[in-house]
Formats: sequence, structure tokens, C-alpha cells
Amino acid sequence: MASPVEAQVLLCDAAVSDPSGKLHMLGAGWSTIRTPLSPHAVAVLFRIPWDRANQKIDFSLKLLDSDGHPIQLPTPEGPQELGEEGQIEVGRPPGVTPGSPLGGALALSIPPLPLPPGRYEWRLRIAQTDIGTSFEVLGAA
Repeated sequence: MASPVEAQVLLCDAAVSDPSGKLHMLGAGWSTIRTPLSPHAVAVLFRIPWDRANQKIDFSLKLLDSDGHPIQLPTPEGPQELGEEGQIEVGRPPGVTPGSPLGGALALSIPPLPLPPGRYEWRLRIAQTDIGTSFEVLGAA
């Protein structure tokens, strides 16, 4: 059985990931925001076990309501869930000590959202594990 993948999900005002596995964030770590939501980002830091290096690992990141249902936004093509699906693959750089965990990063920019006040969660599913971070939308100031 493969070793488990670890990850941390953070909310921030802006984020960018780079090919080296670094994550550059501004205004990271908030848990409350006012409606309508301003543009923001969801940042994910991955810790890939040594034995999972050079393997494609599926992930999905979705915005859920307080009941665990995916948020759907209207689009010209019909309602669409908000999130990202893909794969992460991290290689072993030369000189890294065998057994060391390997880093990876993902940054997802989110446009302004018309979410009503309430509790929400960004949930990451990777390697049969769910990891999330919740936040609360407050009414307009």
C-alpha cells in the first residue's frame, strides 16, 4: 500500500504556485469574508511521500455548502460546480535524501462570488483522503 499524501488548504487574498513547489501568498489564513466575496485564492501545499514520487496522483478541490453539497454557479452552459480536478506529479530532485517528503503546490484563483451569508468549505480529495478548510460569509457591511 502506498504512503498517504498530506496536504494543507489555505484561503488567501491572492496566491501563485511555481514549478519548484513553492507557494507565494498574500493575506493568507482568513476564515471570514463579507458578501459579495471579493476575488481571492485557494492555496494547497502538498507533501508527497518519497515512495509516491514520479506518480500521477488524482485530486479534486470543490466548494461545498454547510450540508456538504457542491456549490453550483449559473453559466451560459448551465449550472457548474466551482472547483478544480487534476493530477499532481512530483519528481525527486538530485541530491535529496532518500525517504524525504517532496513538496508540491496548487493555487486556484477565485473570481468574485455572490454567495449568501453562511458557512462553506473548500474540500480537497486526494489519495482517498478528504482535507478541507471552512469559512463563513457574513452579510454586507
